[in-house]
Amino acid sequence: MLLHCENEDGVTEAGGALAWLHDGTLESLMEVNESCLGLLAEEARLRAAPAAPLVRQVGELWRALDAGARRRAAACPYLLFDAGFAEPLRWRPQAVQVGEGARAGYTAYFTAAAAAPMTRLVITYAWHLARAQGPAARLLLGMPGPCAALIARHTLPQIQALAEAHPQWLRPRWPARVQVWRDLLLAAAGGESGALERARLRGLTLLAAEVRRGSEARH
Repeated sequence: MLLHCENEDGVTEAGGALAWLHDGTLESLMEVNESCLGLLAEEARLRAAPAAPLVRQVGELWRALDAGARRRAAACPYLLFDAGFAEPLRWRPQAVQVGEGARAGYTAYFTAAAAAPMTRLVITYAWHLARAQGPAARLLLGMPGPCAALIARHTLPQIQALAEAHPQWLRPRWPARVQVWRDLLLAAAGGESGALERARLRGLTLLAAEVRRGSEARH
């Protein structure tokens, strides 16, 4: 079983197959994921009827969950948002100097004011993992080794400047796969461990496939 060390709320603890992670890694990941899901709910509230199917459905389901179910939904062994962590061009040192020109080609997914601080949180969290736990960055963020090395070379002020300059990089994982998100939130609401594990495993499988395709493309 991929995830078999859970507490009574169905929240994954640092044990079993993920015991090699540093203390607090999964707890920090869960806190970031909970903030990510909260941003989707806020975006749904702001956009109302015109919202994309993922934003609308995740927002509705998230608001209906109690505190325990929200923790279960956030307790995935991967980050629910992405900021191009598998795209090395974004993380080359000169990207910090490009300024407005680097914004071209990336359409902002979020309109909520909370997207800017969320981008800083996600990118700074990724930088910390890349520096302190490279294998964890590859597993939890779908970050290939070359990207982890590039991100880790930045100083804290540089990575924060990059996050400030590019809030449009932030987006949910698999925005077109609404059913994947629905299954996760519905499993969290039900609290059944088998359904939760299947939903989490589905996400891990998708993330692994993306990393594999990216590696094949680079080679």
